[in-house]
Formats: sequence, C-alpha cells, structure tokens
Amino acid sequence: MIFSRLKKLAACLALVSCAALTNAQPSAKATAGAGHVSGAAVFALTQQLLAVAPKRFNASPGHARAEEFIQQHFAPERAKGNFEQDSFSANTPAGRQSMNNYIVRFPGKKDGIIVLATHYETNWPLRDINFYGANDGAATTALLIGIGEYLRAHPPQGYSVWLVFFDGEEAVKEWSDSDSLYGSRHLAAKWSQNGTLAKIKAYLLADMCGDKDLNIDRDSNSTPWLLSMLSVAAKNTGHSASIFKNDTEVLDDHLPFKQRGVPVLDIIDLDYGPHTREHPEGYHHTDMDTIDKISAHSLQISADLFLEMIKLLDQK
Repeated sequence: MIFSRLKKLAACLALVSCAALTNAQPSAKATAGAGHVSGAAVFALTQQLLAVAPKRFNASPGHARAEEFIQQHFAPERAKGNFEQDSFSANTPAGRQSMNNYIVRFPGKKDGIIVLATHYETNWPLRDINFYGANDGAATTALLIGIGEYLRAHPPQGYSVWLVFFDGEEAVKEWSDSDSLYGSRHLAAKWSQNGTLAKIKAYLLADMCGDKDLNIDRDSNSTPWLLSMLSVAAKNTGHSASIFKNDTEVLDDHLPFKQRGVPVLDIIDLDYGPHTREHPEGYHHTDMDTIDKISAHSLQISADLFLEMIKLLDQK
C-alpha cells in the first residue's frame, strides 16, 4: 500500500529492543473453543508462514508455498465447496503475470455479506533483498486464518462472512493506478458484474496491524460511519488507546471497492518503526519488517476489533 498524507506523525519513535517469541507455538485451532481469536495463536501462525514462505513475490517458490499454506488451513471449507481460487492474469511492467485470490465463505443467517480482506504476497521490486513482510502481509494473512478457525467453530449468526486473501496488492515496478492492487481491482470488477457487490454490507481490510507499537489510523479513504463504528468497537473491547493517533489517506486494497460504492474500512497502522533519513517510512518495505517487529498482543487487539466489528455490523 501507499499513503499520500500522514498527519500528526511523530518525528521519531524510540528504538525498542525486540526479541522474537520462540516459546510454544499454539495452533490456530486453539481459538476454536474460546470466545475470541487468540493473538498468540495468530503470532504462531505468522511464524509458521514465514518459515515456509519468507519471500512471497509473484512466481517465486515462496509465493506458491504461501498459497499452499492458505489452502491447507481451509481444507474443511474446500470440502464443503466454500473455498474459491480466483485465478486471473494481469499485465504488469514485468510482463503478464498469473495471480490468485482466495475466497473463503462462512454462510450466515441474514441476507448480506461482511468481507474481511488482506493480501499475502510480498513486494516484487524488493525480491533481491531480505524483505520478508512479517507485518506487511504475513501477520494479516495469519490473522484472517485465525478468524477463519474461529468462524468454523462459531458459524456466523448474522450476515455471512467472507475472507479474501488478495494477490498482487504491491506494485511490480512503481506504485500507480495501473501498477498496484491487481487482485482487488480484478475481484471488485468481477463482483460488480455478477451482483456480489450489491450484497456486501461492509468491507474490512487488514493491513500492517501486527506492529508492536500498534495504533490504527483514521483513514480518510474509509467510510465515515465505519470509522465511527470502529471507535465503538475499540471502546467495547477496551482498545480505545490503540486507534486514531494518526490521520491518514491510504491507497490500499479497499479503494477498488470504495470506488464501486461499497462501505469500506482499512484497519492499518502506517506508523511502523522509527522514521529516519535513511528509512523515512520506518520498517515499511525494508528488510527490517521481520517477526520481532510484531507482537501477539497487537494481533490480539486487531482480532478483537475485527470480531467486534462483525458483531456491531450484525446489529446494525
């Protein structure tokens, strides 16, 4: 993703000594019997994804392994016919590339759909450095898998919930309207044609929300009433201190849906790491975006907010 304006951003954040969590790694299935998604389980899933697919740029072995990782964790939904591989090809500055979105459906009892989305691939221009995208793609992929485990054990009682794992969010050469958001642009157009968009009550995007120093931005490209609802969700879950420190305008996988009239919310924290002359955007799109920069605590906050948003949307 890219942002065009970041207000009230601290000039420099204090460096914190970080160490990766290497203790017992609970399965995401540890969430199944609980009333919430376990942040520790999501952190463990992030570790597992990074172990098998540290670099996930298109057409790389890691990209294929990341796709296998997603598919394996939704074997029950595949068996029920509630898992879709949305394959497409796109013209990019590096030539025509094949890409895959993944859609996991959890049917509800009300007429309508809540979409939870993220992207799973890493940056093509950074393929020759050790860019692992722990926060930028891996953690949110694990978060949606963890939410999927929860929904499997606790089927939606309100609107259906669809999880979407996008490919091709990152630019292949340099961010522009045509070189970015390949997966979300494709799916928004596809769903516009087949009538799915009209059924979506809200589209919630997870991006870079595993940051140890988590504070979700107030994104001006998000729908105002969903931003207000996020404030209520944060208050209800005791996480008000973890939202809206910064005002942003984010260009991300929610835009193709916003442009087609879908209510959207980007749950993102762009203020990721200390901002220096060498790294003006902090850890974002650098080889410092590693597992030690995220935390189970932050993933717990993000999971709580997403589940509370589903609850509030069902009540709306």
